Formats: sequence, C-alpha cells, structure tokens
Amino acid sequence: MFKQLTLITAIAGAVSLTGCVVANPNTVSAYDAQRMSTVVDATVLSVSPVTLQGRDTGVGTVSGAVIGGIAGSNVGGYRTGGILGVAGAVVGGLVGNAVERDATQQQGVQILLQLKNGDRRQVVQGVGPDTFAAGDPVILVTTGGRTRVMRAPPVTTGSSTPTAYPAAYPVPAPQ
Repeated sequence: MFKQLTLITAIAGAVSLTGCVVANPNTVSAYDAQRMSTVVDATVLSVSPVTLQGRDTGVGTVSGAVIGGIAGSNVGGYRTGGILGVAGAVVGGLVGNAVERDATQQQGVQILLQLKNGDRRQVVQGVGPDTFAAGDPVILVTTGGRTRVMRAPPVTTGSSTPTAYPAAYPVPAPQ
C-alpha cells in the first residue's frame, strides 16, 4: 500500500512539472484581451541569442521534497527511517527545484532596435516563429507594461488625410 502511495505521489509530482512551460512571444495573456496597446515603428539593429532563465515557482521544490521524503523514509528501518526521510526530502527538494528550472528554461533573442525618432531600445523575448535580422522593419507592441517585437505589417497607400466622421446632427447653414 505504501509503495503505491509513493508511486502515485511521484507521478503527481512529475505531472505538476509539465505545466511549467514558457510561452512564445506570440502568445498573449487572456488579461491582455480587449486592452488597447501602444504600437511603435522601429528598425532592427542587431539580434543576439540568449537563454531565458527558467522559473522557480516552488512546485518542483515541494514535489521533489515530498517524493524524496517518502522514498527516504521507505529505505531505512524503524530507527533510521525518519532521518533518511528528512535527508530524502532535502535532496528531493534540491533536485525538484533544478528540474523545474531546467524544464522552464527557454531560448530567446535580445533585439536592439532604433525607433523612428532616433531613440534606441532593447527587447528580450522568447524565440517565436518570426526571425529578425538587422534592417528588418518591426513594430513594438506594448500592453500592460510588457513589450514584444513583431514584424511590421505592410504600409498601405491611400489618402493622406483621414476621412472625417459624419456629423451626428445636421449642422445649420450660416445666415
């Protein structure tokens, strides 16, 4: 019975780590839906690969400690089971933390940009389907304090003056 409980706990810990996946830059939070974003035109100056450090939410540490504690307490006898259980919990917590950080680590890019007004900015984001090179026209989309770099849509040509909105009420003619 106790071995079955150990197995179930180990499986639950492994499954909990699978939820720790970092999304690509084209994934938008549901919180950002129906919120206005600021969009700024820019040109890519350079792109450098970086590694984004994995998250440390504590799920890996707790899962590892539980699994290690249960496994350690099963190894020892009556007198040493408690000591080995504590040691297993400590080692399991350290291993679980390392596994979580490695599982959520992601490749990213550091993009140096020049805005139309001459200012320069840098954005670091996860690797997505778009690749950028020096000279590429891009847009910076900022929503809720988070900025992502996207390919600039094609510029449309047309009237240089915007169409006026119709008046809500007829305007009387001057007399």
